[in-house]
Parts: sequence; C-alpha cells; structure tokens
Amino acid sequence: MGRGRAKAKQIKVARKLKYYSPETDLTALQRELGGSTSEEDGDPFDEEPDYSEYADKYNDIDDD
Repeated sequence: MGRGRAKAKQIKVARKLKYYSPETDLTALQRELGGSTSEEDGDPFDEEPDYSEYADKYNDIDDD
C-alpha cells in the first residue's frame, strides 16, 4: 500500500522532464563548454623537473 502514490509522482516527474523544454541560454552553454583558452590553465605536467642531480647521485647504488 502506498506504492501507487510514489509511482504516480515518479511518472509525473518523468513526463515533466520529457515534455517540458525550458528556453536554453545558448551563450551560457557555449561559455561553459568552450573552456578556457589561456595558457595558464595548461597541463601542469608539461614540464618535467630536472632529475639529473638525483640520477648522478643514486646511479652508483643500482650498480652494486
């Protein structure tokens, strides 16, 4: 008992989502999907740190 009311509410919400088409703000959508074009937001892993100092220091350990 009580399942009918919950199911009816779900159907009502589903119909509203299916048939209601709000006015879309296309400029806001384009802004959101366009992303950033600045180079500051680049990949933080583009530049590798210089590990040559550590390589020279620890290469002798691997040769044992």
